[in-house]
Amino acid sequence: MKVFCDVVTRRSFSRAASDNQITQSATSQIITQLEKRLGVKLLDRSKRPFIVTDEGRHYFEGCHRLVRQIEELESSIRHLSDATEDTIRVASIYSVGLSTMRQFVHKFHEYNPNIHVQLEYHHPQKVYELVTTGHAHLGLLSYAESTKSIAAIAWRAEPMVIVFSNEHPLAHHQELSLQALNGLEMVAFNRDLRISQEIHSVLTAHKVHPNVVMEFDNIETLKRAIEINTGFSILPKAHVHRELTSGSLCTADIIGPTLIRPVGIIHRDNIPLGADIENFIEMLIDDENILSEQHPTNHLASASAMEMTSPSYQIYQTVTVLYWQTGKNDATIRIPRETRLIRPSI
Repeated sequence: MKVFCDVVTRRSFSRAASDNQITQSATSQIITQLEKRLGVKLLDRSKRPFIVTDEGRHYFEGCHRLVRQIEELESSIRHLSDATEDTIRVASIYSVGLSTMRQFVHKFHEYNPNIHVQLEYHHPQKVYELVTTGHAHLGLLSYAESTKSIAAIAWRAEPMVIVFSNEHPLAHHQELSLQALNGLEMVAFNRDLRISQEIHSVLTAHKVHPNVVMEFDNIETLKRAIEINTGFSILPKAHVHRELTSGSLCTADIIGPTLIRPVGIIHRDNIPLGADIENFIEMLIDDENILSEQHPTNHLASASAMEMTSPSYQIYQTVTVLYWQTGKNDATIRIPRETRLIRPSI
C-alpha cells in the first residue's frame, strides 16, 4: 500500500522506488501485483505521464489513511521507547562543524544531565536515510530539502569565500573576482555532493573553468590539501576560522555574487518529536557559537519559502536556499513555539 501511495503522491515510479529503497522494477511489479489481486487497473500506464484511474483514486484515498495511521502508531511506540532511553539520536554531515557540535552537545548535557545525545557523522544521503527510517531523530546537513516524509527547518546561512594556502600566488588578496580563478588548480568537493554542484553552477554561469585536481567529501580534508598549496577552494568562511587564526590559510571575499551555503535541520514530518528533542532544536538554533556571524539575504539560487513571524526564519518544503531576517537588536533567532517544527502547506 505504501509503495502505491508513494507512486501516486510522487507522480513517479523512480522517485517512489528511491523513497522505499527498492528498484524501479520492483516498484512496477508491486503495482502490477496489486492490480491483479484487486482485478482492476489502478494506473493507466499507456499514457506519459501515467494517469490514476477512478478505481486507483478510490484505493489511494483509503490506503493513504491506513498508511498514515500505521506510521503514527509505529512512531508513538518508538517514541515511548525513546522516552525510556532518554537518548536523542542526531545524524550529521561531517562539515557541519565537528568541534562546535561537540561543544554544543556538552553544553546541552550541562542543562539536561539526564539526556544522552548520540551524534554520528555520515554522507548526506545517509543522513536522509537514517531520519526517514527513524534511526535518527534529527539530521543536520547543507541544502536540506523537505520531502513527502521529511520536514526541514532553516538553521544557518554560511557565507562562502575563496580559500588559499599562504604560498599561493593570489594569497593575501582581500577580494577577488571569480574570473581571477579561471584556469587555476582547484581542490573541490566530490561532484556528487550538492555543494559541489552549486559551486560548479555559479562558476560556469560566470564562465570560470578551474582545473580540478582533487576532490574530497568533507571540509577538513579539503583544508589539509589547500594547506600544502594543492590549489584553491571555495568554502564556508565559518569553517576556516581556526586556520585563519593560526595563519595556515588565508581567504578572499568574492567580488560580485554572494555565495551562501544553507544548513538545515531535518526530522520526520507529522511525527511527534517530544519536549526533549524540541528543546534540543531550540537550543541548537539559539546557540551563538554555532550560529553564523551573518545572515545575508543573497544566495546561490533563488527559492520561494514561507516566512514566519518576527524574528523571522524560513521553514521550507522543496527549497534549497534559505536566509534569515532579524531585527536590529536581535542577537539570536528563536523559533516561536506555536509555529516550531510545523511544515506549511505551500
